[in-house]
Amino acid sequence: MTKSRESALAAVQIFNNPLIQFKSETYIVLMTIAWTYLLHAYYRKKGIEYRYYDQLPKRRRYQRIGKKAYKHWELGRCLDETASPIDRDTANNLRFLIGLRNEIEHQMTLRLDDYLSARYQACVLNYNHYLKLLFGPELGIDKNLSFSLQFADQSPELSRRSTKHRIPERLNYYIAEFDTALTSDEYNSERYSYRLLFTKKLTSRAGQADKVVEFNDPNSEIGQTIETEYWAIKEVERPKYLPSQIVEAMHEAGFSRFEMHHHTNLWKTTDAKVSGKGYGHKVGNTWYWYERWKNKVEQYCNENESIFR
Repeated sequence: MTKSRESALAAVQIFNNPLIQFKSETYIVLMTIAWTYLLHAYYRKKGIEYRYYDQLPKRRRYQRIGKKAYKHWELGRCLDETASPIDRDTANNLRFLIGLRNEIEHQMTLRLDDYLSARYQACVLNYNHYLKLLFGPELGIDKNLSFSLQFADQSPELSRRSTKHRIPERLNYYIAEFDTALTSDEYNSERYSYRLLFTKKLTSRAGQADKVVEFNDPNSEIGQTIETEYWAIKEVERPKYLPSQIVEAMHEAGFSRFEMHHHTNLWKTTDAKVSGKGYGHKVGNTWYWYERWKNKVEQYCNENESIFR
């Protein structure tokens, strides 16, 4: 477990280092190693064979890398094991990062660090959770980490400048395709992507703003206010739907007569794909719809309930 913990700590340390630009690529590789070693240790403890082998009539012949080292399960195979202790949403997060690693391993991609930071945050929080759950709370890495100080003021002007380097189309397609395959609950799980809403706190009273981050109960008065009244400068991650998923969602809502040709006619008559309306986004040759469009379609079905229900 020592190497697993050190790999996770190194991943966070490198990602938080302001002098390093090769963040996402290094973070994903190191966290993949950390998770792989963690699951190897778990399977060893449970007596589960995690080496590849060929089953011969009377014995096992273990596969090797070259002529010496045993070939052990990679992270994806560890997650596929029926005895895996990892929950569905955490596994989704890891499979996303594995696929992302395969996409970017031969090419550095600028701005990916900010764009997918919520998924990186979920990955390390999930790791710490399972490290303590499976091997004891004394091994948790949270006691070794502190809040990362920020030099950048998160202002609207800075947010606009951060979009200078756009995500390559092939990565946009991978992200959209992966997200679209998830259910709404899977996509919104904090174990898949850990998203926080921050607001600047201004106070003139001494001792009232000493913490950079202050957490409030979402059921409290202030929590409810933030939930219903906040606005965001930029939304970088949103659920995305294929047209067939929009139609399926309407069927689940009770509008069983709403079909694909109704959907096509609706977006054409409302010019929903016009740039600037914010109903969807084209990735490669595929158009994905946002939640805003899904809600508009449902509103349309409600207004024509006698036709579609």
